[in-house]
Amino acid sequence: MSTKTEEIRNQSKMYRKVQNLMRNVCEETLMEAHRKQSGKKAAGADGVTKDGYGENAEQNIQELISRMKTFSYRPQPVRRTYIPKANGKMRPLGIPAYEDKIVQSVMADILNAVYEPRFLDCSYGFREKRSAHDVVRFINQTVMTKRVNYVLEADIKGFFDNVDHEWMMKFLENDIADKNFLRYITRFLKAGIMEGTEILEADKGTPQGGLISPVLANVYLHYVLDLWFEKYVKGNLTGDAYYVRYADDFLILFEKDTDARAVMDVLPGRLAKFGLELAEDKTRVLPFGRYKGTKETFDFLGFTFFNTTTRTGKYRVGVRSSAKKMKAKRQAVKAWLKDRLTKPIAVTMMTLHRKVEGHYNYYGISGNFEAIRKFTWYVKYTTYRMFNRRDQKGKMKLESFDRIWNFYMKPPRLKVDIWGWNQMVV
Repeated sequence: MSTKTEEIRNQSKMYRKVQNLMRNVCEETLMEAHRKQSGKKAAGADGVTKDGYGENAEQNIQELISRMKTFSYRPQPVRRTYIPKANGKMRPLGIPAYEDKIVQSVMADILNAVYEPRFLDCSYGFREKRSAHDVVRFINQTVMTKRVNYVLEADIKGFFDNVDHEWMMKFLENDIADKNFLRYITRFLKAGIMEGTEILEADKGTPQGGLISPVLANVYLHYVLDLWFEKYVKGNLTGDAYYVRYADDFLILFEKDTDARAVMDVLPGRLAKFGLELAEDKTRVLPFGRYKGTKETFDFLGFTFFNTTTRTGKYRVGVRSSAKKMKAKRQAVKAWLKDRLTKPIAVTMMTLHRKVEGHYNYYGISGNFEAIRKFTWYVKYTTYRMFNRRDQKGKMKLESFDRIWNFYMKPPRLKVDIWGWNQMVV
């Protein structure tokens, strides 16, 4: 797909509209998408797994292409299931049919190739070589080096469930001149949801759990927010402003309070035009920056940003793990360890090592060592208590537990530099 992807990107750079995209949904790309799929994922409404599909993969894909050419291929409803959240609530999860997964995978790659040259630098989520750490670094650098005195933090209610299909297709039609390709996008949008044995129609929103949803979300907000801010909002402000978005989460940093208030006033109407709603209780303007020195804080992407100083008294943006996120993660670790009472210690510790390393990889940013140290201590203490509960002969000696812990686990450490532009600290 790499060669085809590059061709699509070049076409997107050269022409206002991209054509002949459907020819890239072929036996070669579908087979490649099939190979990439995880064999451990749950089956969709059709009950087909990767192994089952792979028994006759070539024949299945050839038949799939034939159906796509005659437009007899129709995506199946996404099977909805629920998984428990750390707060006790249930999170809905969509599982597409296997064949729909591989088609979506190819179409998502095509869409990314079309839009990567068109997306603005202010968007970071679901884009290659861009991460949440880049956003944290951007916020830190902007507040530290630019005239930032106010922050507008906003929240869109249930974005992925409320994307307007008509607007979505208008945006795509503005850049893509392949009616057949767009026809299948529409079919995916309207495939519906299977709740138990009941099929619910989808008149809005993007496919739950679909591989195509992230790029469609970026396309939608590219037009609804990114271009709007860049082309219309910035030119009408009296001071400087800086906008950044990660998926459906976004922040705007302002020099002047009047500009921040003005944008906050028009933002609900802008979103409403495209079927979206602002969560007013989670939207506010707060003073923030070197010239304000307030104790106000704001959370973004799992981190809390606050004003502080260095040891020499110079201003610095502080970034630490969000207390709300850490509470949820502690609850999740506790619940997971509770289910490991009868599992082999070696398997538990190897899995725990991967989980904790993942925590370091995300939260181990410059200046956040104390937070990850406290989280590590909590995990260690909770693991020790779990081992004691499983031991019928009495409590495990702390020395014995320390040997086990130190064999499998590495000490907490910072992994990402947000103060400079180098990614890794160690």
